[in-house]
Amino acid sequence: MRSLARVALIVVSLMSLGSSAAIAQGPYRELSAEEKAGIEAVLPAKAPAKAAKTRRLLIYDGNVGYGGHGSIPFANHAFTRMGEATGAFTATVSRDPEVFSRARLDQFDAVCLNNTVGNLFTDPVLRRNLIEFVMGGGGLLGIHGTTVAFTDFPQGARETWPEFGRMLGARGAAHLAQDERVTVKLDSPTHPLNRPFGGHAFEHVSEFFRVHDPYSRDRVHVLFSIDTARTELPAPGTRPGVERDDRDYALAWTRNHGRGRVVYCTIGHSPSDFMTPTILEFYLGALQFIMGDMDGTTTPSNRLTPAVAAREKLGWRLAVTAWGLHQFTLFEAIDKTRQFGLSDIEGLSFQKVSADIPKNLDTRLTDDEIEQIRLKLDDAGVRMPTCYYAAIPDDDDGCRQVFEFCRKLGVETLISEPPPESLDRIERFCDAYDIRLAIHNHGPDQSPVYWRPEGVLEVCRGRSKRIGACADTGYWIRSGIDPLEGVRKLGDRLITIQPHDLSERTPQGLDVPWGTGQAGFEPLLLELHRLELRPTVIGLEYSRDFRDNMRQMAQCIEYFDSVVQGKLSVRAAAD
Repeated sequence: MRSLARVALIVVSLMSLGSSAAIAQGPYRELSAEEKAGIEAVLPAKAPAKAAKTRRLLIYDGNVGYGGHGSIPFANHAFTRMGEATGAFTATVSRDPEVFSRARLDQFDAVCLNNTVGNLFTDPVLRRNLIEFVMGGGGLLGIHGTTVAFTDFPQGARETWPEFGRMLGARGAAHLAQDERVTVKLDSPTHPLNRPFGGHAFEHVSEFFRVHDPYSRDRVHVLFSIDTARTELPAPGTRPGVERDDRDYALAWTRNHGRGRVVYCTIGHSPSDFMTPTILEFYLGALQFIMGDMDGTTTPSNRLTPAVAAREKLGWRLAVTAWGLHQFTLFEAIDKTRQFGLSDIEGLSFQKVSADIPKNLDTRLTDDEIEQIRLKLDDAGVRMPTCYYAAIPDDDDGCRQVFEFCRKLGVETLISEPPPESLDRIERFCDAYDIRLAIHNHGPDQSPVYWRPEGVLEVCRGRSKRIGACADTGYWIRSGIDPLEGVRKLGDRLITIQPHDLSERTPQGLDVPWGTGQAGFEPLLLELHRLELRPTVIGLEYSRDFRDNMRQMAQCIEYFDSVVQGKLSVRAAAD
């Protein structure tokens, strides 16, 4: 039955979008003066957010094996003029695949794939560049036909690049009429991207795709969808390949792929879509969102629990630190992270990757092996915002390889204990890659410079704010340093933190579940909030019973959320 539905879906897609086997670059005509004036009349008056810096947007509108949507020039003009009129960004329109060369792509903050259908390019280097651009923090907006980009479209939209479909969040182009009227339900009514709709459902007429795997609300945060209770739809079972068994017809969503934000919206088939004020406002917000100038959740809809929402309100992420699971492989640790209901893991450079990749998580991994790690993370809905790297090479080539490795995995903060004399070099790469260095501390014997907050502050004096501390409070306590005093001294030099609760405040103190020991764990969380500190992550590093500590780690998470949803949520509401 599934295979028959798949065949039907392909047939519907080909009938509706066209099946020319020739390479086509679409209806790239110049708009008339009247058409331009019509767009100008409905452009947003101002951007919803102020750009943090000069932003550049690449709009790519190539099509292969399909003639292209008539709406393409309307979107190109509307987006270009929105950027100019509001000052939010400047846009460059291209259909040259070479724009995805590393040097050219790195000039942009985000990529908009404007109704891109078919196998846009097959060069593996260019494809890897696009993935790594997004993993490293670049934004991606996909419009309408982009759900069948990088497919062999004349051959039934045959998949040619599965990782792209995962990054975008879905595949497929099945639909009903090109002028279908639907009622659109806001699934995330308070999300900043939905502000143009005023919190209310709305009607819209266009061509609406019904997507398929890898789409799932476990993978994406749905912004709005077809309201099946208020939309006239065919009777169940009458349109195989178009209808979904779960009747979940998401029309727009957001997600993260590594550090990068992704937004997709199926509204964009018709020129009139880009002459509708609220739709243009939505797209302007989406562009600012993927470029980092607007905030909003990307947590998949099914995983946005009250506990996660409370953490996000504080700007906090709770992550499993791989050291607590270092006797397992990385892939096993990722699975355990998902079992905890967490979405973040801290990598560890000397942990084996998996049974099939019996190598350490470091720069000696091949690009194919790194891709397998990305796919594993994506399967679990887990990201790796931080990674402990034991030894950063003290030469430019070796240092660059470490930062490239971090970029490919979406690492935001590199944790290490480099010699102070290496910091000049590392600082250059931190600034070049926009990746932070958090200096970890052990005890006085292992970390003679970094064991005290004052030591970290001394080596950070005059340096980029991308360099600071990864505070391991367990070692602080065992060395006689009070965690509250430590975080107060570090202030905004606290980049990330690995808090511990100990059985006693002595060198012999052992890890115990958070909130059950003598570390003063709740006051530490309250102080982090009072100081308005937002570490890259708050790392759950339970350094005991390494083969059998799942119960204790779960207890830590439960305690953490009780504080966040209790006293801290009250404070946040008062603020």
